Amino acid sequence: MQILVIEDDKRISDFLIKGLEENGYLVTLCRSAEEVLANYLNIAWDLLIVDIMLPSMDGRQLVSTLRYKKCHAPVLMLSALNTVQDKVDSLDLGADDYLTKPFHFDELLSRIKALTRRSQQGFEIPKNQFIQVGALKIDKDQYKVFDSDQEIELSPREFKLLMYLVENQNKAVSRIQILNAVWGINFDNQTNVVDVYISYVRNKIEKHQKYIFTVKGVGYLFKLAK
Repeated sequence: MQILVIEDDKRISDFLIKGLEENGYLVTLCRSAEEVLANYLNIAWDLLIVDIMLPSMDGRQLVSTLRYKKCHAPVLMLSALNTVQDKVDSLDLGADDYLTKPFHFDELLSRIKALTRRSQQGFEIPKNQFIQVGALKIDKDQYKVFDSDQEIELSPREFKLLMYLVENQNKAVSRIQILNAVWGINFDNQTNVVDVYISYVRNKIEKHQKYIFTVKGVGYLFKLAK
């Protein structure tokens, strides 16, 4: 399950990412509403966790904009604001649930399970479980990848990297974009962790066909070679 977290407080975002990944979720972090609208609007997220107090455009404005743009993913709002009117306003603008800070992580997990359960029962536009790209078949629900029906063993981080590249197929993405989407935390811009993991994934998926291309001065591009 892929969760997009929109939270500008590093302490809270680190806490969320650590806890969610330990429970088996694939997590991407954005630190502003503008970043979501610019880079992540067309990805089929299973859930969005949105902080209300964001810089510039706040969380409620973001949710309203996402609903206007036909984003149907369940939204869980996080906020230190705890009045009834705060909750009503958020729900009226398109949020599906509202959790007040501070909160117990077990309660957050319970809310996530409830929202995604509702989504799977028909409150969400159905999404295909499988992605087929060339000889690769990706099972999004089981986090498995097959090459001509032979399973490829990918680590959770490698799988998340592959999914990000596939979801941005035919679009060059920078190392910084990959760092933010796949690792969800700020890294030194000079780190080579992206290149290392690209190499890992290439070695595993490109036995019979090339998929990942280096774009000089930019980053990487996932496409089917002609």
